[in-house]
Amino acid sequence: MKAVILAGGFGSRISEESAYKPKPMIEIGGMPILWHIMKEYAYFGHNEFIICAGYKQEYIKEWFANYFLHHSDVSFDFRNGRNEMTVHQSHLEPWKVTIVDTGYNTMTGGRIKRIQPYVEGEPFFMTYGDGVCDVDINKLLDFHRSHGKIATLTAVKIAQDKGILNIGGDNAVKAFREKNLADGAPINAGYMVLQPEIFNYLDDDTTVFEKQPLETLAREGQLMSYIHEGFWQCMDNVREREMLEKLLRENRAPWKRWERTVPMK
Repeated sequence: MKAVILAGGFGSRISEESAYKPKPMIEIGGMPILWHIMKEYAYFGHNEFIICAGYKQEYIKEWFANYFLHHSDVSFDFRNGRNEMTVHQSHLEPWKVTIVDTGYNTMTGGRIKRIQPYVEGEPFFMTYGDGVCDVDINKLLDFHRSHGKIATLTAVKIAQDKGILNIGGDNAVKAFREKNLADGAPINAGYMVLQPEIFNYLDDDTTVFEKQPLETLAREGQLMSYIHEGFWQCMDNVREREMLEKLLRENRAPWKRWERTVPMK
């Protein structure tokens, strides 16, 4: 199943680095956080990705264009006035990555709307390109299939200044409301599963996915929550990036289930 990742925002709260690259391309452990998110899905066997790019989208495209070269053993032969490259061995994941320019100022719902042709009328995963998690992707998918609703989001409890969820006893999301830092109610952590009917709730580039579409789904009883009691962390600022870096350096990163040496700084 395809995984759609939102990677087109400005990342203004971490402008120290996002001034030069898209926020999802900011590195932790020597690789972009976007790559870490993709590795999470790939660990559970989901290797097709649609990246909703926008701000500095050329950076994402160029990074993936060079990914094969940078992770392969190659010979360059300049003899006889030629420039021939031979690939001996590559060290790559079996991924298919589609990068879509979804616009510079497009809102989240508009970005999802623009990739509709690429999901080909099938259910799909969707998450944000700035947060890592140790959720079991396949258990999330099983839960989504079990209830038959249009949308499932992953809900976590964490002290964050973000919009929170009013969840009923049946795990249905009843409403959204603002929260304060002391509030222990669950928040939307992304890591969603969406039916193709979601596109009927998205109008144009001005649509904010977290507002009218999700609120309407909640009112209609079409939005369910998968409660995750494990690790989740977004990367909104330098402090949070450094925290994720520290977890990687100390080999305590809950989302990292794959083998890879993390560069020490």
